[in-house]
Amino acid sequence: MTETKNAIQRFTALDSIDICRAAFITRIPGINVAEDKPEVLRRLDAAHRAIRNEIGVGDWPLVTAEQVHGNRITVIDAAIAKDAHFEGIDGFITNRRHVALGVYVADCCAVYLVDPKTPAIGLVHSGKKGTETAIVTKAIERMQKFFGTDPAGLIAQLSPCIRPPHYEIDFAAQIREQCQAAGVKHIHDSGTCTACDLKSYYSYRMEKGKTGRILALLGLE
Repeated sequence: MTETKNAIQRFTALDSIDICRAAFITRIPGINVAEDKPEVLRRLDAAHRAIRNEIGVGDWPLVTAEQVHGNRITVIDAAIAKDAHFEGIDGFITNRRHVALGVYVADCCAVYLVDPKTPAIGLVHSGKKGTETAIVTKAIERMQKFFGTDPAGLIAQLSPCIRPPHYEIDFAAQIREQCQAAGVKHIHDSGTCTACDLKSYYSYRMEKGKTGRILALLGLE
């Protein structure tokens, strides 16, 4: 179950866990996003910062990824003092508190991983290519290796993403299968197609590349 209000989509499965803050910042009304990605992110920055403040992570460092449609994961295991951008990766895992993990999507899936016991979290960008190379599986394996995460205790949440018939591959179904194969028992999927609701979401395919970016956020309290 999900709830959307004022461009902030929340996920019940994650909100019910007291250890983390999670949000999916959807389409921002009134901002022209028919530009290339760097300019689009610049135009969206003020609205995204305001929403980060609204959900209580505005003073947390934000770490973002270049997102090259690969399966490289960065481990955030040291203190982060300020916002940071990591080249050549598509996701993060961490056990550090008060650090906001962020990935941008516009049809691809943001996959939230929360281990309430350790605790530890992961956030990855998984589109067609990332799913083909099993980035979610790799993130889970790295959480096991670095934090001792038991996959059976993980909570996985899939964000809205493009789905058939608007896309030829149901990579959300593949992500769910990868989570199951890795031993995850608690898998939640929003079931929402970004291409079906352009009032709420940005869609790279439907808007032919001239669109905005949704910001997925996840952090440990």
